[in-house]
Amino acid sequence: MADRRPVVGLTPDVGETLARPARPALPQYELKQAYVEAVLSAGGLPVVLPYSDDEDAALQAVALCDAVVVTGGAFDIPPEAYGAHAHRMIGRLKPGRTRFEQRVLRAALEARKPVLGVCGGMQLLAVEVGGTLWQDIREQVPGAADHEQKIDPRQPGHSARVVSGTQLARIVGVDIVQVSSTHHQAVRDAGPAVVSAIAPDGVIEAIELPDRFALGVQWHPELMPGAEHLALYRALVDAARAPVR
Repeated sequence: MADRRPVVGLTPDVGETLARPARPALPQYELKQAYVEAVLSAGGLPVVLPYSDDEDAALQAVALCDAVVVTGGAFDIPPEAYGAHAHRMIGRLKPGRTRFEQRVLRAALEARKPVLGVCGGMQLLAVEVGGTLWQDIREQVPGAADHEQKIDPRQPGHSARVVSGTQLARIVGVDIVQVSSTHHQAVRDAGPAVVSAIAPDGVIEAIELPDRFALGVQWHPELMPGAEHLALYRALVDAARAPVR
């Protein structure tokens, strides 16, 4: 029998089925297949974490996992989560999803389980440890480039400099990484997290906690070609195999 694969919990989005005659639209979980494929390729076993307003259900779901990926999506984190007032360019909010992901993230961090935050998942990681966000890059960051690329997100939109000596640098093994860019918000203050990658215009592209595997990247490594991107998922799965410290 093959060795047991580490179980990696993935947070899904919620959408609706297509309405048809006598078939009303119904809520459904949504998750890009690329997340699942990346975890499988890295040697993990992906599972979808079910939404629940019951905090204990979220805790028990995380307890079944060896690692967690907080995925991205086309929505913003409510500004009150980091003590800010809503900017006029604030986008769509999904407070139910944010509350669920906060419970999942807190449980994973409390149990010191490996965490990878992708895009909005990185932003939530920053907020959860006490950081803040730019609510709209073009409005609030002078001289910033357009971080909502108009090309296929499986292609790079710009480069990012990887900070030497960080966990990210050890994982990807390169000084410059080519990244996709599909976000209008960004981490403003990483709080106690370490900034581990920066775009040419100064926008933060990756953060990490210094005492564990809790890493966030602003791009979507599961969509990008190149061994350095899959290496993030491999590192997550490898960390999930290691004893909790």
